Amino acid sequence: MTDTATTPTLLIMTSLKMLIRHLRLVGYARELGVAPVMVATDGADTARLRALMKDTGHPLSALAGLRLVADASVESVLAEVGDLAGRRTVRGVISCGEYFVEPAAATAHLLGLPGSGWSAATISRNKLYQRLALPEFAPRWRAVPPGGRSHITAADLDWGGPLVLKPMSRMSSSGVCEIASAADLAELPALLAGYPATETLLIEERVAGPEFSVEALVADGEVLWSGITAKETNEGGGRFVETAHTLPAPGLSAESAAELERANTEVLRRLGFHSGVAHAEYRLSPRGVVLMEVALRIPGGGISILWGLATGSSLEERIVDIALGRPVEYPRPVRRARHVFVEHPPGRLVDVISKDAPVSWTVRDARWPLLEPSPPAAPARCRAVLVGKVPGDGLAAFVDGDARAVSVLADAPLDADIADIAGEADRVRAGIEVVVD
Repeated sequence: MTDTATTPTLLIMTSLKMLIRHLRLVGYARELGVAPVMVATDGADTARLRALMKDTGHPLSALAGLRLVADASVESVLAEVGDLAGRRTVRGVISCGEYFVEPAAATAHLLGLPGSGWSAATISRNKLYQRLALPEFAPRWRAVPPGGRSHITAADLDWGGPLVLKPMSRMSSSGVCEIASAADLAELPALLAGYPATETLLIEERVAGPEFSVEALVADGEVLWSGITAKETNEGGGRFVETAHTLPAPGLSAESAAELERANTEVLRRLGFHSGVAHAEYRLSPRGVVLMEVALRIPGGGISILWGLATGSSLEERIVDIALGRPVEYPRPVRRARHVFVEHPPGRLVDVISKDAPVSWTVRDARWPLLEPSPPAAPARCRAVLVGKVPGDGLAAFVDGDARAVSVLADAPLDADIADIAGEADRVRAGIEVVVD
């Protein structure tokens, strides 16, 4: 396709790290006759990104352009987009990742395009805003502003049971940790001292119960599709880093699934979410559904890839359709898919060796593998071993999402015993050697 000033343009606001996971956004836009233009912050990846765009063997060569901004603020992005909109016919905007959620929403709002809604996007970027906007879904909580860290007492937090300390605006479980109880706050001053002095924090009750995410495709305020993903974390060690996702969530009763979907629909309605994809995380507690956080962007980790394996249809393609105002349908899952992270020893990464499945070095090669869906009745099998680091990177304990390095993707028939897919993933995981120096 030859791009001209009148060629419809899709703005994809993201980073190289995020876009290599969702390359189908670029390829599908091209198939629709739309020119995908990437908006990114100018930084360490810029030279490599330009090189990949010139490499005709790489999917990023399908990008029609690259617009660089100083940062992911609304002002920086709108200044660049304003210039671009005077030269191209912008038909859609997508935020691929967290940092551009608000600029993408602002751009869509001001250009009259489908988007999440500026107010909804702003609330989704801040956990304190979410607690205030959605009190009936919130755990008990207390905000700790930078100047108020010395004023917290046990009486303020007398909710019974453990507490969770979390930064207000971070992502990937960064900085989230558990405090044993409000009765003994001796450890709190030392924990607070470990955060930047200007950072506002939240202290919340530690909600008991299994955790799930609900992904939803929404157009004009109507939920067109939603799916539930079961989430596992390393919370037994006091952290909350995600260690596995399985979807559709196994072992969930029809009543609990309906309760989660009703709560999610109401959360999105209350936020005023208009169009796009949403990813919200909940716990099913004895007192009902409790919202952990809601993000109005493509789900993180490998969740979008898992839904593609489970349904046989690309989630990224439907996100592009919504952004362009096209009609959208998404099928029910016909398989179950699982993404599990591999524990690794500390040290510097040398190599990853797998006996049972091919290894994809996603960062080194700047692409996630494009996996074709399996036939619905095909037996459980590992689809890929993914390495999200490069040789020489340091490996440490799972204190946040960025510390994870190696993972396994597997799928199985929807009606198979969940042990089949869990066992297949564990079998492959056991055969992986993470070589460190």
